[in-house]
This record gives sequence, C-alpha cells and structure tokens, in this order.
Amino acid sequence: MDVFIQSPFFYTKMSDTKKIISVDAMGGDHAPDAVLGGMNQFLYQYGEGSVFFRVFGNERILRVLLKKYPRVARNCEIIHANEVISGTDKVRDVIRHAQDTSMYMAVKDVREGNSSAVVSAGNTGVLMALSKLALKTVDGISRPAITTMLPSGNGDTRVVGLDLGANVQCDEEILFDFSILGSVYAEIIGGMVRPRVGILNIGEEETKGNEALQRLNKVLTEHIDELPYEYIGFVEGNDVTAGRVQVVVTDGFTGNVMLKTVEGTAKMISRIVKANYKRSWLAILGTFFLIHLFKRLKNKIDPRSYAGAVFLGLNGFSIKTHGNSDALAWSHALEYAVNLSKSDFYGKIRERTEALSEIKAELKNLDTDK
Repeated sequence: MDVFIQSPFFYTKMSDTKKIISVDAMGGDHAPDAVLGGMNQFLYQYGEGSVFFRVFGNERILRVLLKKYPRVARNCEIIHANEVISGTDKVRDVIRHAQDTSMYMAVKDVREGNSSAVVSAGNTGVLMALSKLALKTVDGISRPAITTMLPSGNGDTRVVGLDLGANVQCDEEILFDFSILGSVYAEIIGGMVRPRVGILNIGEEETKGNEALQRLNKVLTEHIDELPYEYIGFVEGNDVTAGRVQVVVTDGFTGNVMLKTVEGTAKMISRIVKANYKRSWLAILGTFFLIHLFKRLKNKIDPRSYAGAVFLGLNGFSIKTHGNSDALAWSHALEYAVNLSKSDFYGKIRERTEALSEIKAELKNLDTDK
C-alpha cells in the first residue's frame, strides 16, 4: 500500500519500502526533545515500520526521553556521541575536531551507506562544511547549493530557491549548475513539468546586473531550445512570490537575503491578521466564516512547513531544518528526508549534466577568456 504525502511541498508518494534516516538529535534550540517529538509525530502520521531512525547524541539523555515516546523507541537505534556542535561554533574551530560530535557522526552515516539521508537543526555553516567534506560534490556539479521551496502567490504552488547561503560569490558556471539542480528538484520533488527558471537580478532587461549574470543570460538565451526547462531570463524580487517563476537562481548572499525577507513577510502577515481580528466583534465574527481560508494561509506561510533546506549537489542528502524547529517542523523535515531519499534525484542530475555538457564547456571558456 502507498501513502500519498499531503504536505504542500510534496507531490511524490511514500511507499512501504523501509528507509533509514540519520538524525543529529543534539542540534538546534529545542534539541533533543523536539527531535524525538518530531519523530513521534512523523511515525504517528505515516505509521511504524516504513522508516527507521539512526539517532546520534548523548545516549543517557536520549534513553530517558525515549520513555515518553515508545513509538520512537520501537523504530530507532541510539548511537552515542560524546560531543555537540553549538550554534556559535566557527567552522575553522571545529572542522578538525568534529569526529566525535553528533552532527559529524550523523553525516558520516550517510557516506558509509548506513542511512539514506541526514537531518540536523544544528549550526548551518558547520553542517555544510562537514557535509561537503564527507559526501563530496557530484561529478559535473561545481558547487553544492542550499535549496528549499518558498511560498508563492500562485495558488498552492511554491517556488524553488537556490542558493540560499552556501556560496556568497558565484560565477556563471556555478549559477548554471544551480539551474540544473533547481530544475530537477522542481520536477522530482515539486511535481513541476518543464519548470520556469529565472535568474534573480535587479531588473528584467538584459543589460542589468553584473557581467557574470549578463554572460550567463546571453548563453542560455542562445541555447534556449536545448534546455530541459523553460528559461524565462532575468526575474526581480517581486517575481519570487508572484507565481511568474518556479525556480529562482542566485548567489548565496542574495539568496539568503531573499529567504529571510520571505520568512519575515510571512511572520508580518501573521501578526497583522492576529492584531486586526481582535479589534472588534465584527472582525471576530468574520474570522469565524473565513476560518478555512486563514488555516490555508497559515499553512502556506508558516516557515515550519518549508521543512528546512537541503544541500543539493552532494553525493547524498543532507537536510538542514530551522535552528528553532519544534516537533511539527521536525516532523516535516523527516518527511522531506524520506521523500528525497526515495527519489532518483542524482540519477537525473547526472543525466542532465551530461546532456548539457557542451553549454557548460562554453561557459567555462567564457570564464577562461575573462
């Protein structure tokens, strides 16, 4: 029997084939209780037996907490980790001494083939560095990118955004790789057929932006009929939530600003709605009749429903959920990990990078000629 995922960001299905997910139980503001609570919610919703968790962290603490979650205890294995990476740790300070941390042990578990994906709410920079170190980049892809789906103003759809913080500076070759990663992600995870891909810029005109953006746009426009996605050229910030574009490609600096702006706007809308409906009995009465609309709005803009982000382009799935994730957010993140691991994402990436190798070579030559 297949269980179809109902979350707004998934269009795949969860089969009965058991998947093993590696979990960093000690990372994040509310770990480890929120982590185990999220695992409990996930197993309650989708049933026991289809997923098994390898949980890395302080065994003594986790064993005590597991008494609250017998469902989780029946579906997990605890692997003791002596150390924990904090949210304030610097990459350069911990990268050489991370072997005994819950985060690195969980990532290494994917590299060793014991699990199909890793999920952590811990330090983003350190998780990215450890994931790159352990999993390596896929052949044909120059850099991994932090990727997630953001709310879109077009019905129940979402927009894929990348990079969201991994690479502050990107040349045209790297951005082209991001278009490949993003388009495949949109197809396999978002269920988008021939997604509309745009490059984020300060204007739609081909003369706008820096030289790297202009060169990339020129090459993609010249090869537009050869691309496996619908290239729509430059897009602006207001296009991200307007429904015009389905995959937004940008560098990590701009992408992170975009992500935080979208999340901040979502929280602002929520605050405005809450503040105004309390002002009069008419507003409260109106809220009663619009309750279903408000529920849909909440589900769409709630950052917990994004499930976090995945580091695309590595030889394995490393998923970063929000540092302040509660049990609900963790449940979504685990669902996200299972669906990614059931997809043929990297087979499709290898196929697409090979098919577009001539365009990549042309971009590389442009870089050499600069």
